[in-house]
Amino acid sequence: MSPPELERAVQERFPGCMQGRTLYAVPFSMGPLGSPLARVGLQLTDSPYVVASMRIMTRVAPPAQLPALARGDFVQCLHSVGRPLPLTEPLVSQWPCDPARTLIAHVPDQRRIISFGSGYGGNSLLGKKCFALRIASRLARDEGWLAEHMLILGVTDPAGTKRYVAAAFPSACGKTNLAMMTPALPGWRVECVGDDIAWMKFDAEGRLRAINPESGFFGVAPGTSHRTNPNAMATIRSNTIFTNVGQTSDGGVYWEGIDQAPPPGTTFTSWLGQPWKPGDPQPCAHPNSRFCAPAKQCPIMDPKWEDPEGVPIDAIIFGGRRPEGVPLVYEAFNWRHGVFVGSAMRSEATAAAEHTGRRLLHDPFAMRPFFGYNAGRYLAHWLAMGERGGARLPPIFHVNWFLRDAAGAFLWPGFGHNARVLAWICRRVAGEESARETPVGLVPKEGALDLGGLPGVSYGNLFAVGRPFWEREARELRGYFQEHFGEDLPREVMGELEALEQRLRKM
Repeated sequence: MSPPELERAVQERFPGCMQGRTLYAVPFSMGPLGSPLARVGLQLTDSPYVVASMRIMTRVAPPAQLPALARGDFVQCLHSVGRPLPLTEPLVSQWPCDPARTLIAHVPDQRRIISFGSGYGGNSLLGKKCFALRIASRLARDEGWLAEHMLILGVTDPAGTKRYVAAAFPSACGKTNLAMMTPALPGWRVECVGDDIAWMKFDAEGRLRAINPESGFFGVAPGTSHRTNPNAMATIRSNTIFTNVGQTSDGGVYWEGIDQAPPPGTTFTSWLGQPWKPGDPQPCAHPNSRFCAPAKQCPIMDPKWEDPEGVPIDAIIFGGRRPEGVPLVYEAFNWRHGVFVGSAMRSEATAAAEHTGRRLLHDPFAMRPFFGYNAGRYLAHWLAMGERGGARLPPIFHVNWFLRDAAGAFLWPGFGHNARVLAWICRRVAGEESARETPVGLVPKEGALDLGGLPGVSYGNLFAVGRPFWEREARELRGYFQEHFGEDLPREVMGELEALEQRLRKM
């Protein structure tokens, strides 16, 4: 909305909205205290849930430790649940909120975030996505760095060589599982720097360095289990806030896919506060229910996860939930082609995106809900970062763990076996000639990706590049660019689409 409309909306909602509640002032740092990449915010809220969560997700600190506050160099975060006391109508599920008048806005020019009526998640934890991406992406453009919806992990091979990778996936596409992965390849080790946000800047030597501005995990609970992510389960054993999950009669928590059988006689209460039993048509936990836990509790946190200078990024990965047509992994031809690959990301809809079914959604750079400014200029900023003098550009890859066969079964086992893909990526970073060219990018040569011990997994099925599929993909993408970017689309990105179309015609 226009700035005058926003101001009218604010004035209609905020005067008197916190009456009867406690006002909390929360000074905090995004990033390690003293890091040259860290930024400071001040949150005002009337929600104890927000205060407790912010103490986990950010470095809440006395103002004396945040000199930027004294200089006025901070992001203003204003939040209210919008339900003054005494209540005039009953709460639903004990959540104070005002969904009919919810307002979530960021004002980049003023470094200001405004949230009204939401009691839960990133719309109330303003240091989360609003600051970490919507405001920070604008700061990054103005100051020459990158604020991205990316996990950061360290990968160590059996010889002891360590590399760091940043990866962008839409919500519920396995970011946390990858960031905390237990590799299925003997001798390989993965350590976590962060599972959701990366702030990255080229250092004086031209290396791209990244910090995780958060200090906790705000992960999707359903599907998290000892089978899918044992390190996450170890992380959330204590000091954790669970939100919109089910509850067990012995005081525990429950969600779909938790794979822990409760004791006989256990009864359940759903996230709506209603009695629930296995087999009921409605889920016990909300599909976007969450856990919020301190990062330091994760057993595989990287020793440098709080290094003020950040960790050096050796490769960048994009990915999405694509059931057909998109290879398990491919490498972009160069930085500009990699920006095109990021701009072309599509994924099946997720609960976090508030969509149902398996409709494919465009999600450039996994940033569709989080751009802090014009998306075409965002792509132009990425292109410009690749033209910086002296920059040592990491190669860019795309992965797809979610290929299915005609019967709907997954073609790739995923989880710890994704280390096999990371191993190939690390070898490519080291300069190994283990790729062959396709119209969409460089895929592993047959035999270059370790498929040992995976019966039924077919190289041909994982790396098929079909001309009809990709011609449809190119047509759809052209229409998307024209409708959603228009004249703001950088000509270099359209040039990459035209080059893809030309390569397909030569197949």
